Amino acid sequence: MEGAELIIQEINREAEQKIQYILSEAREEAEKLKEEARKRAEAKAEWILRKAKTQAEIEKQRIIANAKLEVRKKKLAVQEELIRSVIESLKERLANLPEDEYFPMLVELTAKAVEELGTDKVIVRSNERTLKLIVERLPEFREKLKEFLGKDVEVTVGEPIQTIGGILVESSDGTVRVDNTFEARIERFESDLRATIAKALFG
Repeated sequence: MEGAELIIQEINREAEQKIQYILSEAREEAEKLKEEARKRAEAKAEWILRKAKTQAEIEKQRIIANAKLEVRKKKLAVQEELIRSVIESLKERLANLPEDEYFPMLVELTAKAVEELGTDKVIVRSNERTLKLIVERLPEFREKLKEFLGKDVEVTVGEPIQTIGGILVESSDGTVRVDNTFEARIERFESDLRATIAKALFG
């Protein structure tokens, strides 16, 4: 009986050792799995953090770029408003030029148009104020044109037109014209005019 008990005890001892070994292995495996899971979780958290930082930086740059664009648009809008304001002020000043400035200007604008038309018989048209001034000083107007062009020019005063000033000059048959009204000249030279105003205003 003692021998049987010893065998049973030995079997129990070996079984206990195996149980302890298996438990130890299981604990080690569990620790390994736990450590791997922790590392994976840390790696994922780090990846999520990096991605979030990258997205945040992209969003930040987008916001900055949009803000700069908005500032630029507003700046350009203000500049455009100021340029338009100066052009409108210029038109207003031209529309109200005193006679001693306006008359020589009309002579010059007419002479340039006559040169362009290549004729010595023309019809001049403008607003009522301008035509009245030319009619009142027609002999002087013709004399000044002669001085400017070196030849006599037959000038006929035509019907009034809608304009702030300046002169529209037509050939005697009305088939060809040169528009030297202030509006037309501002429109023709607008890009140069705007550049000059912009440089004066903004440097």
